[in-house]
Amino acid sequence: MRMKTRLVHGGITGDPHTGAVTVPVYLTSTYKQEGVGHHKGYEYSRTGNPTRAALEALIADLEGGVRGFAFASGMAAFSTVMMLFNQGDHVVVGDDVYGGTYRVLTKVFARLGLDATFVDTRDLDAVRAAIRPSTKAVVIETPSNPLLKVTDIAAVARLCREHGLLLIVDNTFMTPYWQNPLALGADIVVHSATKYLGGHSDVVAGLVVVKDPELGERLHFLQNSVGGVLGPHDAYLLIRGIRTLGLRMEAHEANAAAVARFLAERGDIRAVYYPGLSTHPGHDVAKRQARGFGGMISFDVGDGARAERVVRRVRLFTLAESLGAVESLISIPARMTHASIPPERRAELGITDGLIRISVGVEDVADLIEDLEQALAGA
Repeated sequence: MRMKTRLVHGGITGDPHTGAVTVPVYLTSTYKQEGVGHHKGYEYSRTGNPTRAALEALIADLEGGVRGFAFASGMAAFSTVMMLFNQGDHVVVGDDVYGGTYRVLTKVFARLGLDATFVDTRDLDAVRAAIRPSTKAVVIETPSNPLLKVTDIAAVARLCREHGLLLIVDNTFMTPYWQNPLALGADIVVHSATKYLGGHSDVVAGLVVVKDPELGERLHFLQNSVGGVLGPHDAYLLIRGIRTLGLRMEAHEANAAAVARFLAERGDIRAVYYPGLSTHPGHDVAKRQARGFGGMISFDVGDGARAERVVRRVRLFTLAESLGAVESLISIPARMTHASIPPERRAELGITDGLIRISVGVEDVADLIEDLEQALAGA
């Protein structure tokens, strides 16, 4: 079954009791048992809910895993995965990750005794050098947020296997439509499903997929124990969003490619970060491990004052945190999504005050380019 077909027909579909073509929203907290310990597969909605189960089956199908898990946010999903590890354990993490990921690792899990080392995961030697006897996993985003660094998933997976480590990949930017990390050797895939999978700025959710049944059992124990589960109505909205993911991702990418070319041709832009450009250092790796380049672009306009003028002048791009929606969004990472990263650390990474990140929507691309043109000219 090809991916567009799987998006529509994958996982659990319909309702066998009524013939409804969509999975119902099961707004129930508990379930009648025929006898003590004898139920129909569900006993309490923190442990399992039929609407959530349909979503979890769908994302497992799309990512090629054995089990999926739905959480109340992307950070709830990632945090639950981190609870697989113990006090004294160590993880190697990409240096260019979402600010919330950096924050929870350095401000929350560090207090609980989980240590993290941040390195450029494009550099296998740097990853190898960061591995300690206590290291349990490598965590990567590819493309990364916000500099769109591309890490070779298969190469890092081989390194992880050599050292008996788990490989955890945040696949939010690419989605399973463009990229399947489990097929490349990853053990766990994480999504902020708030973004492209939902696609309409109307749901906050996180998803996790694993390819090992035993690992799935461990994660289900944590999901049930910690309880940061996704509600049934949000699960329904997410299923609905995923059904059109292929159509949307193709539109996002087509528009992003045109916008990236427009930005790259301008003399007043210091740098453009988009894997679809042949000049991007990760272009060849991205082309090899993914079926597309996505809809995210970052570009540096020179300084923070100009960046602020640009985001104030745009008319079609909405100044907002988040990404992956049908409407185009714009942000200044240093002041917004990555503000929790210390300024000196941002400077080391190249997240400058003049860096602007755009999530290219599905509007007419000519309108989007005209909007950016007038904003840049006026700024």
